[in-house]
Amino acid sequence: MAYATVNPYTNEVVKEYPNATASEIQKALENGNDLFKRWEKEQPTHRAEQLHEIAKLFRQNRDYLAKAMVTDMGKLYREAQGEVDLCAMIADYFADHGADLLAPTKIETVATGDAQIQKHPLGVLMMVEPWNFPMYQIMRVFAPNFMVGNPMILKHASNTPGSAVAFENMIKQSSAPDASLQNLFLSYDQVAEIIADSRVQGVALTGSERGGRSVAKTAGENLKKNTMELGGTDAFIVLDDADIDSVTDIAWRARLYNAGQVCTSSKRFIVAANLYDKFLAKLKENFANVKPGDPMDSQTTLAPMNSKRAKDKLQAQVDDAIAKGATLYYGNEKIDLPGQFFQPTILTNVQKDNPAYAQEMFGPVAQVYKVNSDQEAIDLANDSDLGLGGIVFSGDPKRGTKVASQIETGMVFVNNFMVSLPDLPFGGVKNSGYGREMSSLGLNAFVNEQLIVTTDKPNMNNLAGGLVATDPK
Repeated sequence: MAYATVNPYTNEVVKEYPNATASEIQKALENGNDLFKRWEKEQPTHRAEQLHEIAKLFRQNRDYLAKAMVTDMGKLYREAQGEVDLCAMIADYFADHGADLLAPTKIETVATGDAQIQKHPLGVLMMVEPWNFPMYQIMRVFAPNFMVGNPMILKHASNTPGSAVAFENMIKQSSAPDASLQNLFLSYDQVAEIIADSRVQGVALTGSERGGRSVAKTAGENLKKNTMELGGTDAFIVLDDADIDSVTDIAWRARLYNAGQVCTSSKRFIVAANLYDKFLAKLKENFANVKPGDPMDSQTTLAPMNSKRAKDKLQAQVDDAIAKGATLYYGNEKIDLPGQFFQPTILTNVQKDNPAYAQEMFGPVAQVYKVNSDQEAIDLANDSDLGLGGIVFSGDPKRGTKVASQIETGMVFVNNFMVSLPDLPFGGVKNSGYGREMSSLGLNAFVNEQLIVTTDKPNMNNLAGGLVATDPK
């Protein structure tokens, strides 16, 4: 079966799930559209209490939800618990602020009468979400669109079906309508059929560039609004005045969090020449000190990768990079455990003609580059088809901000670990996608921003289309 939980620590097939039937898909579309018609007549304040209830259920079921994620894709238990906490935070944020952010806004205009923008839901949305943050990725689309009034159909990754079921269970246990979020185990052909359906008015995808292109093509052919949150080769820039001790303590965490399987992970470390040797030495030391093992064990600091397929792909990328001239500074040795573990690895001397220079390595592999100026660091960071996020470290915050503003990405953090919070917009540029999730920008991704102009009585002297209407006599 296409959907299955295979524990990447034990390699055990835990449970398999059949694909949705045609009748199940039609029922989901019907239920979602019926709910949309009901929600159209309601104010978002009516849903805020239900969203708070969902946040409470996430906190009450923290261990259950976290274990589902660990079993599905192997992340450290404490990281999974933190993900559940973040989901609850996101739900509470949009419950607290959604109605105000969706309130009509007045427009100052020369037209006679009052002009305003009213924000209305669009309709049923198709969500296509990845495995690396199996619940956070859902919640950052679900919470804002629940407040907007857009029911959602979820297609989760084929290796995290248990997490999808667990998330949907929280909705079903709440007083929110079941059709608010309907999880279906779908093939991509079925996803295309759903996108083409007239009841579906938007598509939100987080995933690979390849998957994004496919789904965006289908959405475009059917004139459906869509947002794409894709991959990244994020730069971690260390300027020559940075506090190297603080930087090196953050660097290894930035790369190994979630076993390095994060679209916004720091993947290319671009280091000023005067700090390069010390940075490399400390990164190697910190990588060497990690402890692989059971992700449920609090002493474990390196989780397995999500699947054998992912591990094999990363291994092939590293082997090819070395064969094409990259220097193996550390790692790339087998870890003697049954799970899908990959030893943290450092590559240097990755030249532009090496395939690894342009590839996203989705796992615990760091590429480290030496530069001699701020401009060289900026140019190297921007020499990528991807543009999601990045980090800049400098002893002078103003200098760091100046460099950050020249990085061609959707997000940059200065002197800080990249964080994801509900009030901060998330998204990228170039082949990392378009559109934003979370914050007021994400809330408005799938709304009908309807113009309403109201006058007390008909007025032939009003402006229309830029021309003054005149009496035909």
